[in-house]
This record gives sequence, structure tokens and C-alpha cells, in this order.
Amino acid sequence: MAIKNIKRLKRAKKSRSKIELSENNRLTVFRSNTHIYAQILNFDGSKVIASASTTEASLKAGNNGNIEAATKVGKLIAERAIEKGVNKVAFDRSGYKFHGRVKALAESAREAGLSF
Repeated sequence: MAIKNIKRLKRAKKSRSKIELSENNRLTVFRSNTHIYAQILNFDGSKVIASASTTEASLKAGNNGNIEAATKVGKLIAERAIEKGVNKVAFDRSGYKFHGRVKALAESAREAGLSF
């Protein structure tokens, strides 16, 4: 495994341990070069409450790995979470830096009604 990925996983582990102590549901983000995925898990991570990604037919476009696609995923995950009765979550960025696609997803989820 590359050193860059090991450092990312170490940052992710540190932030997840703090989220588990707060006992909030968490909004987890995973980004690859071509797609971005988001899930809302319960506080211990054992159950998926809602999910959205650019691999879904309704969101699939020409370029699924850009900021515009991340904004759509953030809006969709917030709508699905509110349908399930989840309004407050903790944002788990999975060790990624808070800029670019991760930031766009978080901001659009906040605008759509999620609070974190």
C-alpha cells in the first residue's frame, strides 16, 4: 500500500474514533478518480441508513468525478436522510482533505437540510 494511502487511513481512524464517542450518525465519503460515494451510517457503523453515488443511473453523466457531480450527490444524500428521519450527522471525510469534491458534497448536503 502506498504511503499516501496509509497516511489517509491513519487520519480517518483518528477522526472516526472521535465520531464514535459523540454517538451521532455519520456521513461517510469515499472518492475515487472516477466517482464519489456517500453513505449515512449509524454511530457504530453497523447499519447503512441512506446512500448515494455517481454510479446511480439518475446521477450518471459524462464526467462523474468532478465538483458538479459531488454537489448532486450531496443534495441527494441529504434528501434521502431527511426522508428516513435523520437531520443531524457527523461528517466523516475518511481522511481526505476538506477541499474540492469533498467540500462541495458537504456544502450541498448542508444546504439541502442536513446539519453537521
